[in-house]
Amino acid sequence: MLSTFLYFLIFLWRCKVISDLLINEQIRDKEVRVIGEDGEQLGIMSPRDAMKLAEEAGVDLVKIAPTAKPPVCKIVDYGKFKYEQIRKEKEAKKKQRVIDVKEIRLSPNIDTNDLNTKMNAARKFLAKGDKVKVTLRFRGREMAHMQNSKHILVEFGEKLSDIAVVEKEPKVEGRSMTMFLAEKR
Repeated sequence: MLSTFLYFLIFLWRCKVISDLLINEQIRDKEVRVIGEDGEQLGIMSPRDAMKLAEEAGVDLVKIAPTAKPPVCKIVDYGKFKYEQIRKEKEAKKKQRVIDVKEIRLSPNIDTNDLNTKMNAARKFLAKGDKVKVTLRFRGREMAHMQNSKHILVEFGEKLSDIAVVEKEPKVEGRSMTMFLAEKR
């Protein structure tokens, strides 16, 4: 009784998934496509035969494409494979550029100097590579004259047309009218 329990615990310990990749005894498919250590295709075989090949080479059998028909397994050192995978992900993150959306808020009765100040701020955001969301907020009685104030956003977009492109035209959303600007490429 105790020995079967111990065997069961050892089995669970060996089958513990370290990551999302299945390795060695965890692979339970009927047949798998096997790729050797140096990248050559060894063909379709049972996981037991593939495990024997991996044990002879002194490395692991790793399922790298579980959704393929049949699943693809590679004979490779698992620790080295995982390390290279993490390194590739870090390298891809370094090359990624996150584009922020900066918001500039205006009111319908904004003065020209204030509008120019907001435009200069938008210019700086666009120069950094960020997108700009220009919001024209309405309060109280200003709600009755929403369409008369659309020219403020149109003018804002025209004055920044040398460095920016209007990504989304002015659109009314509740108590505000919004427009998106992106850097010209």
